Order: sequence, then C-alpha cells, then structure tokens
Amino acid sequence: MLRHAALSTAFLFASLAGPCAQAQEVPQFDEALAKSLGADQRGMRSYVFVLLKTGPNKMAAGPERDAMFQGHFANITRLAKEKKLVVAGPYDGLEGWRGMFIFAVADIEEAKQLVATDPVIRSGEMVAEYHKLYSTAGLMMINEIHGKLSKP
Repeated sequence: MLRHAALSTAFLFASLAGPCAQAQEVPQFDEALAKSLGADQRGMRSYVFVLLKTGPNKMAAGPERDAMFQGHFANITRLAKEKKLVVAGPYDGLEGWRGMFIFAVADIEEAKQLVATDPVIRSGEMVAEYHKLYSTAGLMMINEIHGKLSKP
C-alpha cells in the first residue's frame, strides 16, 4: 500500500512538472538483493542508532588523545568490514552531540557490546545513547558505495 502511494505521488509530481520532465523508470524488485540485505516486504530492516555525546572525561590534546582517536577510527573500520556498522559520522558538537553509529544488529544489547570496544567510550571521552531504528535495507550498501567514492 505504501509503495503504491509513493508511486502515485511520484507520478503526480512528474505530471505537474510538465513535458520538460524526463520519464523515470520504476525500479524493478530484486528479490535476491532484498534477501541479501535483510529487507522485509517494504524494503526495510531494523537497526540500532547510537548517539555519541560528550562524556565526563575529556582528554587533553596530545599524543594520548591522538592515539585514542586513531583507535576509534580503527574500531569503526573493523566494525564496518564485519558488516555490523553501516553508517558512522561526526556531529558539530553542539549540545554535546559528537557523533553517531548505525548498527545492523539484532538488538540494543548487541550494539552496546560493540560500542564498548571503542576507545572513546572506554576512556569516558564520549558516552552512548541507544535507539531502535527502522529504515531502508539499502543502508547496508553504504560502505560498499563509500569505498568507491573515497580516494585511497
């Protein structure tokens, strides 16, 4: 039902755009791809969203802090290669918001175990807040796509 409503809306906007708008092909369902990404009938799946906030133990600038963040980025890379971490990135730091993770895991408990491996969490530089997230299974392809966009 939602897919049909979205398609109807897309066709409505295309018709309003007039003859200059190019016709868009309706994507064809790819059952094998949907299955490989863990998609449900809506093309969605469950994730755990983790908000990283400033913690109680801000480390002073210097080699120890640099090493902590090198470990943080190495941990992100490892979890992405394991296909557990599908999206990560920093925030602007306003209101203590430092970064985020989206994990493709079964539940919050599993996400907590993965986050506990991160040096910024172990040191108290950051603390984590956990939320269930239901979003497109297409997120599972982000790391593969990103690998094609970033220069070595």
